[in-house]
Formats: sequence, C-alpha cells, structure tokens
Amino acid sequence: MVQVTRYRKIYYIFSGTLIVLSLIALAVWGLELGVDFKGGSMLYGTFTEKALSVDEINSAVAQTGIGEAVVQPSGERDVFIRFNAVDEDMHQKVLAGLAQGAQQAGEGNLFVEKSFDSIGPSIGKELRSKSVIAIFIVLALVIGYIALVFRKVSYPLASWKYGIATLVALFHDVIIPVGLFAVLGHSAHVEITGGFIAAILTVLGYSVHDSIIVFDRIRENLMRHQGKTFEETVNISVNQTFVRSLNTSLTVILVLLAIYLIGGESVKYIALALMVGVGVGTYSSIFIGSTLLVSWYAWMQKKQVQSAGA
Repeated sequence: MVQVTRYRKIYYIFSGTLIVLSLIALAVWGLELGVDFKGGSMLYGTFTEKALSVDEINSAVAQTGIGEAVVQPSGERDVFIRFNAVDEDMHQKVLAGLAQGAQQAGEGNLFVEKSFDSIGPSIGKELRSKSVIAIFIVLALVIGYIALVFRKVSYPLASWKYGIATLVALFHDVIIPVGLFAVLGHSAHVEITGGFIAAILTVLGYSVHDSIIVFDRIRENLMRHQGKTFEETVNISVNQTFVRSLNTSLTVILVLLAIYLIGGESVKYIALALMVGVGVGTYSSIFIGSTLLVSWYAWMQKKQVQSAGA
C-alpha cells in the first residue's frame, strides 16, 4: 500500500509553487480577453494557396477604414484578425479587401472565411460579469452540497471541513489553468473566450466528482475501520480509489489530446484548458483534498495537546 498521506508536505510545496507562479503570471500579464469579453470583431479564415504576410493583411484591412487590426497567423495559411465591432456591410468590405489581396498574391488564391463574431463592448462587459458570478455560484453550491452529503460524518472532522478542503482543491484546479493561459496570452496571444469559461466550469464539476469519490470512501472506511487512526483511514481510502480515478482521467485526457491535435483552431485551446484542468483536478483530489483533512486533524490534535499541557 502506497503511503500517500505521509508525503503530503511535498504535495503542498509542489502545488503551492504552481499556484504562486500562476498568480504571478496573472498579476504581471493578466489574461488576453477575447471578443466575447471586451467587444469587437474576430474573423477567422484561410488562404487557399498562399498566405499573405501580416503587413499585407494589415494593408488590405486598413483600406476598408475600420482602423487598427490585430493579425495572428495560425498554421501555414490560417489567420485570426481582430478589430473593432463592425456591422455586416463593413464585414463584407473586409472580406472583399482580403479577397483582393489574396488574388494579388497569386492567381487562383482565395480567402475563405471560417467564422466571424462581432460583439459590442457593453455585451462583452456583461458576459465578463456573468462569468465571474457563475463561477462563484458554482463554488458556493459545491460547499453546500458536500456539507449536506457529509452531515452525518462528524467525527473526527465536522462535515463542513470536507467542504473547505474541496474548496481549496477547486481553487487549485482553477488557478493553475488560468495561470497557464495568462502565460499563453502573453507569449502566443491566446485569448480567453466563452469556451474557456465553459471549460473551467466543466473542470470544477469534474474535480468535485473526483473529490466526492475519495471523500465518500473515507466516510465508509471511518465506519468500517474503527481501530484505525484517521490518517490510516484516509490513506486506505485514497489507495482504494487511486487506480479508478487515474484510469478515468487518463481516458478523458487521451480524448482531449486527440481534439487538441486534430480538432482545429476553434477548439484547440478549449481542449487544452480541459486537459490541464482534468489533470490537476485528479491530482488535487488524491494528493491535496484528502491530505488537507489529515493535516487539519493533526493540527487539531496538536492544539488539544498544547491546551492540555497548559
């Protein structure tokens, strides 16, 4: 049997380092917000034969009078172009300018639009606020649900402490992918979209599911193994659920990896967010959430001994 709980300080140092690095990345670089959250237009398309350079695309777009555009090449011929929010007439002018530039670069060369989104600043601000509210609502519901499920488990830890341990694990599972995307936003201009928020909410749900499995086994073993210490019971429970959690997560990650590699640009980074979130969520359920309960109990025991000695 693997002594998982014995090395909990190592897990805390590892996770703490990742969290601190993520917070630093967020503080220094922030997130590259997409059109969904700050408003504007996003055009995604491809050149059929030869891609124009960034300067050539900027020149073709500037002729329409829409102002400054941000051009991000993707692959050999794909390109993302972000600019101010426009109506349909201006959208068509931009397409015409790109088509003309493509033809000048080579006979038979075309620009094919794959997607186009345009959102006003007020709508983007509203979506940003609602996304934050949605995450906090999910966290509050999770704590309440776990406290309710474990309400009959009052020894040696109160049920609400399971909820707090889960909340810490969820913070761990969210902040690390967000920190990664802060780095990607700074280094590769990867933007945060509505799909990313959906991925984070999915990760929260998946992580809670994993934590519930481990905690439920702890609850069962607390009633079954009366002669064991709390740390021994937690360690037994983690070992009993370890393989199941690992296999389930690995299956999901392999599917997401396939989507990341061949799914196209529109879903590539959503798959990456899910992949990282599921990975750290599985890790936290096994090595963080359960071991936090052991550390909390050990702290309570130490405090009781100190109080008795005084």
